[in-house]
Amino acid sequence: MSLWSRITEALAALANGESLSEVFSRFSSTPPERSAAFAIAVIALGAKMAKADGEVTRNEVSAFREVFTIPPSEEKSAARVFNLARTDVAGFELYAEKIARMFGRGDPALCDLMEGLFYIAMADGQYHPAENEFLFQVSSIFGIDERRFRAMRARFVPDAQPDPYSVLGVSPDMSMEDIRAEWRRQVRESHPDRLIARGVPEEAVKIAEKQLIAINRAWEEIQGAAA
Repeated sequence: MSLWSRITEALAALANGESLSEVFSRFSSTPPERSAAFAIAVIALGAKMAKADGEVTRNEVSAFREVFTIPPSEEKSAARVFNLARTDVAGFELYAEKIARMFGRGDPALCDLMEGLFYIAMADGQYHPAENEFLFQVSSIFGIDERRFRAMRARFVPDAQPDPYSVLGVSPDMSMEDIRAEWRRQVRESHPDRLIARGVPEEAVKIAEKQLIAINRAWEEIQGAAA
């Protein structure tokens, strides 16, 4: 059974009058990448991310579908959870905290999820201050430090030519050897096999591919400046 099809069972509980957050708690005992709880939490964060600037656009919904692809047979179920999440009284912090506990703060899978949220935030071509605040708070809950957060933002938000050091999350004061080591680590972490092993949907690999391009371009720029 796919990750997304797990939500079908959870929807039966929603039909009985339970809130989305209550259903999340009841379904959170199985491994996160295979649980209905994780599917619900991802959908909820995606929906609340799309609403962070006050309006959910068609492009943002489409971006969610691109990042977290749902089989055609499960689209109606997923859409129902998405719509419930937009009006759920529980704040996004609840879902972020529970996802962080399921994986453990700082787990690489949480960075994968953050990148998906950045992709949704930029789907309408604008990066709203409210979206930035939303993402920063979620990253803090996930245990992602500010330097890593800035690096992810530099890859997705084209408000200016990104500084290559920010893209890699390194400092110009670091040695080339240390910068190279960080570049290699990020290249390894962005490999599609690594993402799939962490429970990221195969369809979300397109984000990793874009990330890898940005990582390699940043390293090339740093090398060129040092030559």
